[in-house]
Amino acid sequence: MTSATLPTFPLVLGAMAFGTRMSEDASFALLDRFVERGGLWIDTADCYSFWDSPTGHGGASETVLGRWFSARPGVRDQVRISTKVGAEPLWPGSWPENRAGLSARAVRDAVAGSLDRLGVDTIDLLWLHMEDRSVPIEETVDALAELTADGTAKRVGASNHPAWRIERARAHAKRIGSLPIDAFQLNSTYLRARPGAPLPGVVHRFGGLNDEQRDYAIEHGIETWAYTPLLSGAYDNPEKSIADVYDHPGNARRLAVLDDIARERGLQRGQIVLAWLLAHGIRPILGGSRIDQLDTAMDAALLTLTPEEVEAMDAPA
Repeated sequence: MTSATLPTFPLVLGAMAFGTRMSEDASFALLDRFVERGGLWIDTADCYSFWDSPTGHGGASETVLGRWFSARPGVRDQVRISTKVGAEPLWPGSWPENRAGLSARAVRDAVAGSLDRLGVDTIDLLWLHMEDRSVPIEETVDALAELTADGTAKRVGASNHPAWRIERARAHAKRIGSLPIDAFQLNSTYLRARPGAPLPGVVHRFGGLNDEQRDYAIEHGIETWAYTPLLSGAYDNPEKSIADVYDHPGNARRLAVLDDIARERGLQRGQIVLAWLLAHGIRPILGGSRIDQLDTAMDAALLTLTPEEVEAMDAPA
């Protein structure tokens, strides 16, 4: 990994639980605090959170965000919104076998629905949520080109895609003169999972950031976002255990280094993890539901690890 410069408070507020596990009032409070502290990016998806919704469909998160924008005149100018398309189930209980996918029509229809729920005219960053090999990637890129050409989407990114599909998508965008994909969103944290082992809660085939994807991103200047960077609180919450997929000798050394740095600085392990990701130019997405969790994470954005600390954390087992 190499370091990169990110703006102040580069952390992203993840809105996945808004309107389902989190009430509208609790969501508004978290959003207000995020903006108050200088937060910029808010991340959601058209399918959030169908698994917690009595309807079996997504849309609750975008709807809550739309109500927040309406209730806070002027706040839309202070934040940037990213949302994703392609993973919404076609009918309740049909996911993942039957989901909207990434055909040109599906992309256009999904974006229209997101704009309506969010109450906005423009999406700052539109993500392809997960790959759809039933559709040529060129067809999807053609649909994205229409959306960027008319200003509906300012940028486009890809979540849970292999590097070779991104390369093909970017090559086609270049051929037709459209904006290429310039951002990745993948599961990433400080600990490394055992090669080939499925990540907890990740059903996407290419959900975890690997060395090839990271190398490709660095080589081509592609921004990288990390979801589940804190292992859902397992770094610091004694009631949560780190998943078995991370139990191997290499991570024993990494955890020991993490423990040492956190203890020396008097900080939580999760804060050091966030600072480490930021030191490498990776933008973490926060999924907490409480104000104190948000404050603790945003405090981490102010940390600067020393070169020696980063080197120690990066060292191979």
